Amino acid sequence: MTSLHADGVVRRLGDKVVVDNVTLTLRPGETVGLLGPNGSGKSTLLRLLAGVLAPTAGVVTLDGRPLTEVGRRVTARRIATAEQHADTQTELTVRDVVALGRIPHRRAWTPTTAADTAAVNEALARAGLTDRAGQSWHTLSGGERQRTQIARALAQEPRELLLDEPTNHLDIQHQLDLLELIAGLPVTTVIALHDLNLAAMYCDRLLVLRDGRAVTEGTPAEVLTPTLIEQVYGVRAEVTSDPGHPVIRFLRPAATADRISLKRGTTSDVRPAF
Repeated sequence: MTSLHADGVVRRLGDKVVVDNVTLTLRPGETVGLLGPNGSGKSTLLRLLAGVLAPTAGVVTLDGRPLTEVGRRVTARRIATAEQHADTQTELTVRDVVALGRIPHRRAWTPTTAADTAAVNEALARAGLTDRAGQSWHTLSGGERQRTQIARALAQEPRELLLDEPTNHLDIQHQLDLLELIAGLPVTTVIALHDLNLAAMYCDRLLVLRDGRAVTEGTPAEVLTPTLIEQVYGVRAEVTSDPGHPVIRFLRPAATADRISLKRGTTSDVRPAF
């Protein structure tokens, strides 16, 4: 059984191919991580899955139907997104922003229902923002804005959740809290991440992109190997096994380690990790 499916999708921007023949099948309830360096096509693939962008070739389907046939309103009720950057010139409170997630569930100009209020309150609580509900969006830190966007997506009560670097601007505690929340939701989630260790901890499967193409797909243990990390990211790493997931230890380039040793007045053949 599948929910959201991308079949050989391509997205061109002028002469450039941003996403190149990528296929991804999502199973209900799983968390899939999108990995790859900057410019690899992660954000564009998320927008294709959300129906925000139309593929140049290939098709995205929801429950077996192309998104173009499903319709924008039904798609908006099913699929919620949270992108890296969001801003507004309008004076809105945190509650106002989170309440935007209820728009797909309401007809134009209809008043807020008890169900809308309950969904917004629950989303604020899940994102740890209840005490910020009346605060102006413009006074929030980058991390608080990110959490507000997650709360808006949760208020939408989606069955599919697409997140683009949701841990940006968050300190370590809030990164872990947020990913614990996401991993525990009864929804299908696709999440673009840069932190390979967080991806290994919280994702059921990983899809690795490079230059718009899918390099490999599988469980974190299958995907996150020293060879793959060097091939895709151009860095050396050691990978060890922790119960349930791999742990990545990045290695400093030899020249950097030598400079540090000289600065400290020591010599060593050991190349310490970041």
